Amino acid sequence: MTEARGPEPVIQAFFDEPTNTVSYIVADPETKQAAFIDPVLDYDHNGGSVDTRSVEAMLTAADEAGYTVDWTLETHAHADHLSGSPYVKAKTGAKIGIGEHIKEVQKIFRPVFNATDLKTDGSDFDHLFVDDETFAIGNLAVEVLYTPGHTPADICYRIGGHVFVGDTLFMPDFGTARADFPGGDVRTLYRSIRKLLALPPATVLHLCHDYKAPGRDVYAWETTVGEQRERNVHVKEGVSEEEFTAMRTARDATLAAPRLLLPSIQVNIRAGKFPPAEANGVRYLTIPVKLKGGAELGV
Repeated sequence: MTEARGPEPVIQAFFDEPTNTVSYIVADPETKQAAFIDPVLDYDHNGGSVDTRSVEAMLTAADEAGYTVDWTLETHAHADHLSGSPYVKAKTGAKIGIGEHIKEVQKIFRPVFNATDLKTDGSDFDHLFVDDETFAIGNLAVEVLYTPGHTPADICYRIGGHVFVGDTLFMPDFGTARADFPGGDVRTLYRSIRKLLALPPATVLHLCHDYKAPGRDVYAWETTVGEQRERNVHVKEGVSEEEFTAMRTARDATLAAPRLLLPSIQVNIRAGKFPPAEANGVRYLTIPVKLKGGAELGV
């Protein structure tokens, strides 16, 4: 794993409390070029409507700082919020990037939603990153770290002493990502986490979510490798792969599906776009229904 070098990035976090999601602007202070990471599109599940207030707040902040937004970067296909990346692209011309293994996620979920329009080659995105790939945000050198387990396609973005880890890790008092989504794998997750925890202890980890662990009254989304090694309640130093696998598997079996799982996945595997409009001009999200006791229900 190479040491990414360059100027110190300017980082601004935006917290969306309805989805407990943290999005980021990362900018090069020298060139004023910037990237958005995991921007949120506001979605009203009850009313079936969308709003752009969260991503507009990011765009306003970027405009006020004089940034040129070159990238809108996804850490994975999120299951808890809809991506605001297409709106960012429409407003700024930024390219949408995600890990190359999004193709596996698309192949998994295409039949789930009968999404016959969906291409499974990742071409809805502008760029598919591979492990250890490097690219630039102005004079900032960015290294891509492949960290599957939560999904087959998770990646992290490393910029000098900072890593944007997506859902792989949470705050030390909350633990780690679940690994029970289709294509997820708990042992792979453990190894991905160990890859991150092999970074220097002072490395700052910027998280994508926080849910306030019991006993903590404020949201938090920034920690370090050293803190995670010492205090992570699921995977601190000394926790073996076998112990983690047993704990994570048992815990995942108790978890409900995320509230926005179905709308989020079918939008986010399309690079944040909604399914095509039907003949009446309306776009529809598909809700697969598994009936138990169909005869008794009269269906």
